[in-house]
Amino acid sequence: MIKGKDIIIIGIQAWDIEIGSNCKNIATEFAKYNRVIYVNNPLSLLDFFKTKKSEPLDKRKRVVFGKQGGLKQVSNNLWEFNPKTTFVPTNRIKQNYIFDRLTRYNAKKMANEILRVLKVLEFKDYILFNDSSMFLGNQISTILNPNYFIYYIRDNLVNSPFSFWSLHGKRYEAQLIKDADVVVTNSIYYTEYARNFNPNSHMVGQGCDVSLFDFKLREIIPAEELTRIKRPIIGYVGSLASIRLDIDLLAFLARSRSDWSIVLVGPEDSAFTNSNLHSYDNIHFLGAKEGSKLPEYIKGFDVCINPQLLNETTKGNYPRKIDEYLAMGKPVVATKTIAMEYFKDWVFLAEKKEDYLLGIDQALKENSKVLEDSRREYALTHSWENNLKNISSALATVKSN
Repeated sequence: MIKGKDIIIIGIQAWDIEIGSNCKNIATEFAKYNRVIYVNNPLSLLDFFKTKKSEPLDKRKRVVFGKQGGLKQVSNNLWEFNPKTTFVPTNRIKQNYIFDRLTRYNAKKMANEILRVLKVLEFKDYILFNDSSMFLGNQISTILNPNYFIYYIRDNLVNSPFSFWSLHGKRYEAQLIKDADVVVTNSIYYTEYARNFNPNSHMVGQGCDVSLFDFKLREIIPAEELTRIKRPIIGYVGSLASIRLDIDLLAFLARSRSDWSIVLVGPEDSAFTNSNLHSYDNIHFLGAKEGSKLPEYIKGFDVCINPQLLNETTKGNYPRKIDEYLAMGKPVVATKTIAMEYFKDWVFLAEKKEDYLLGIDQALKENSKVLEDSRREYALTHSWENNLKNISSALATVKSN
């Protein structure tokens, strides 16, 4: 286990982001045994022209103008740092030469800010943990000269539909992977990708806080809405995004088994809102719910599903909801992807639409308390503590500088 070290974390998500973040969870776990500084990205020059009010944005502006310090202690061993600098936006620049020059300029400014605060905190012999910061983080390891450099991959950013990542990300991430002492990922797919550039790449799994879904820690009663829906209930919880979920598959399931109730809990994108799924009597859209309420819905499902599309966005992503389903002991049927191979002994994996029918039927027939307990115990092993142990083991394969 990594203990008694100084750790710098940079990434693509700020500490004060409203949604959950793997990197924040890892930082919190690191800070139980080490001193950690979590570095937020500097402001873009364009941020000064935004009219929408935002406390995180206003806070960073106060830091830039010297009205507030950039360093804030979050807990005993953990600091959030907002650099007192700005960077030149490069999102729309296609020419490699211009993009590279500006990216180097931005990265050096950020690195110098980090060096300044490292002196304040008296960090020494530190570890650099980079959560997919390809551009602002591209020279950090050279300038900071850490004792170890860990590069972390948990999303398929370089193949995302957003041109900013796909246009320049492939060559930048490849170089960062090569430069890293060790690469850690949360997916077999990302590990195989990283090994094209660095053989010291490891799948370390995914940490999840499944305590909210652990029915042995507290009583969980099925949501009242579900009592008015005919069983068996085949359910999904999560964002209803057409880039990730298969609308045609859901329609096929509704047509094929009119005796099943398909319940979808989560916000819809425009494709889902305008789809023909709303015309099926046995498909129920229950809308977005508070995170604390989600266990009540999963509790009322007979079978949980993850009807993913197969594309560059989904095939490598670790589906955290699978751990949440399993933590509640539920049988699960999911689209077979490289990442889902990790769950193959605990989940029915479907390659074709028809496989979903077979898997759900089998899940309904075979479910038992013994199986529910075994699923729960398996999901509980995917803790952030175990994730940190795996990261530590990966780092232990590297000889010290």
